[in-house]
Amino acid sequence: MLPDIRDYEKLRRAFAWRIPQRFNIGTAVCDAWAARDAGKTAIIEASGDRLMPVSYGTLRERSNRLANALRDRGVAAGDRVAILLPQMSDVAVAHIAIYKLGAIAVPLAALFGVDAISYRLRDAGVKALITNDAGLKKLRQGERSATLETIVSTDGDDGDAVGLTKVMAAADVQFDAIDSGPDDPAVMVYTSGTTGPPKGALHGHRVLLGHLPGVQFTHEFLPQPGDRLWTPADWAWAGGLFNVMLPALYFGVPVVARKFERFDAEAAFDLMARAQIRNAFIPPTALRMLRAVAEPRKRFALNLRTISSAGEALGSEVYDWSRQELGMTVNEFYGQTECNYVLGSCAGIGISRGGAIGVPVPGHRVAIIRDDGSECAPDEHGQIAMLRPDPVMFLGYWNNPEATQSKFLGDWMITGDQGYADADGYFHFIGRDDDVISSAGYRIGPGEIEDCLLRHPAVAIAAAVGKPDDLRGEIVKVFIVLREGFSASDELAGDIQGFVRTRLSAHEYPREIAFESELPMTTTGKIIRRLLRDRG
Repeated sequence: MLPDIRDYEKLRRAFAWRIPQRFNIGTAVCDAWAARDAGKTAIIEASGDRLMPVSYGTLRERSNRLANALRDRGVAAGDRVAILLPQMSDVAVAHIAIYKLGAIAVPLAALFGVDAISYRLRDAGVKALITNDAGLKKLRQGERSATLETIVSTDGDDGDAVGLTKVMAAADVQFDAIDSGPDDPAVMVYTSGTTGPPKGALHGHRVLLGHLPGVQFTHEFLPQPGDRLWTPADWAWAGGLFNVMLPALYFGVPVVARKFERFDAEAAFDLMARAQIRNAFIPPTALRMLRAVAEPRKRFALNLRTISSAGEALGSEVYDWSRQELGMTVNEFYGQTECNYVLGSCAGIGISRGGAIGVPVPGHRVAIIRDDGSECAPDEHGQIAMLRPDPVMFLGYWNNPEATQSKFLGDWMITGDQGYADADGYFHFIGRDDDVISSAGYRIGPGEIEDCLLRHPAVAIAAAVGKPDDLRGEIVKVFIVLREGFSASDELAGDIQGFVRTRLSAHEYPREIAFESELPMTTTGKIIRRLLRDRG
């Protein structure tokens, strides 16, 4: 927990990690609260116009029954149990049950395709899967994992899947959680690199404790009276799971669950108003989509206290838009699945700068380093890195010691992200190693170009990539989704090129522009520049 000190330097000096010798995520986010007040609201499920509260007592009972049901079916400590569900209270129930059992949760995004699901089930050696009808359909289209023995469906019995309600009804309501330690494996989140197949980043139970200072910092000393958390991010993503769902339950802050088939800006504002969201984690792409909604404060009865954002660079344009249109300063933060929430902003204590991804969150040691592991000087470009040990850092990649070893340079965990720290200690993101554009001897980060493009009145979303060029090595090519009311044309392309050239520089302006109806994105809302580069 962060001490309530509203001065950054004093806060950093006062903070100290207190990691207990025994810790279990399941009991910490559920049973501890249920024992004090079983009726306290843990989750608010939004469905249509209805807001349905789910109490900590209900979470305790359902997670105990599920833990017993899984154990009765042979799931033991250390076994992997996958969760393939959209945002709903049963996701929390499943996670809590798995942690209490001492098994390892493997969250899978509901938007994953057949091959992505099959690969993760096989690679992790998943023994049990908790899903729904949509997940079962994908499962049957792919290659069945030899290790998968038990399938539980929230939509009831279906073939070799047994209904969740049915298995719970037959299970005991009492369950004694395993007495786990902070380094015991708890959860494995798959992360995709630039080369090779996705890797399972394995975390211990301490990963939740490691996230807490960052959550409190960027949500300005959460929990405060009336706080209520929400994110459009899938709870299977580290951002949805570790930045919102689990910390909210730990702090006793109600978290709103709402399934979105596709992100809808109007629906998001409507939900934030109806559910009286006070604290939102909204990835940059979703914030850019919210910009399309005119006069949101006039149209929606918003009650926001904090907005945080991460996943890719936010940029100063969206930062300025939020301050002007929402009356909110977005607290940007940074991390990776392997070591998350290590940089952050806290506008409430004056730690905020447009275009920056934050300063080190108390408790974390972050630096810009050179290729030899030495630290860079202010404004010198290098790689963002985190120093071990750190409670939020992963245990390693699943069954991949070589990849784990290559993730470190000495005691620095390297990220593959290029950036720099200014003289005031604010970190700035330039781009992924493979995203940085090398043109005529210049190294160009796509973020600055994309931020400039968003200032053009015709541009809704944009992505910049490097395209091979015989003369310059690479040229800047941009892919643009236009705002409503604008049509693609050579004249508009020329206007956009001139707009960037006069605001940035001649070497950064896009020499080619492609207008698209949509851009390829990951399930976490990041633009997949690799696919755009492949288009040439």
